[in-house]
Amino acid sequence: MMRLMEIVYGFTGSWGLAIITLTLIVRLMLHPLTQKQMASMQKMQKLQPRIKMLQEKYKNDKETLNREMMALYKENKVNPAAGCFPLLVQLPVFILLYRVLTQYDFSGVSFLGIQLDGSVLSTVAQAVGLAMEKDQLGIMSVGYAVMANPAGLMNIGIYLANTLLLAGIGFLTWYQQQLSSTGNPQMAMMNWFMPLFLTFICLSLPGGVLLYWGVSSLLGVIQQIVMSKKTAVEMQKKPTLFKDRPSKSGE
Repeated sequence: MMRLMEIVYGFTGSWGLAIITLTLIVRLMLHPLTQKQMASMQKMQKLQPRIKMLQEKYKNDKETLNREMMALYKENKVNPAAGCFPLLVQLPVFILLYRVLTQYDFSGVSFLGIQLDGSVLSTVAQAVGLAMEKDQLGIMSVGYAVMANPAGLMNIGIYLANTLLLAGIGFLTWYQQQLSSTGNPQMAMMNWFMPLFLTFICLSLPGGVLLYWGVSSLLGVIQQIVMSKKTAVEMQKKPTLFKDRPSKSGE
């Protein structure tokens, strides 16, 4: 990974641009897989009326419900787990990039104000004068440091760029959830939980990893919007429901 980044750095002259170029390469390679994932998610949205009818009809028979649901997915060539595939494929890139930024000396390297080797926690700690190794920092220790020296937060230039990047990732995650779960009220809780959980996880990640993640998320949102516009007419067509609507008694 480091060798690849060095090659890209040789062309761009910037470690930040090298990370963005790496992101573009990965997204280009994953484009066919991502397209299939988005198509599968849209089919899932369109099948919601039929899914609700199955849940109503077999609400007292979980085994039959699962069997009918799997038959419905197979009939419409939908993979309910397809949404996980692109993220799983990108995990090795996240891990390798994290190792590069933590094992090699990127001290003082920044891009548009983003400290590539610094996390939100470490940049806030730096602003308030907390002297502690980055791998030992936690929310509690940084929180206590902020309360002990709140005036240190006036050094906003130290942590602002990393914090804004993290906030952008949280927003893009939320927006992408909104796009992919339109018409599915069962996903309402997940729409809020995932962005908050992801933001919490990213608090201690290096800015370089956040840069990769943020650019990748932005490209994913753009791709999803473009695909949604292309399939808008198809999504307006109502799916074929069962001829006999299940009774309210569940018979």
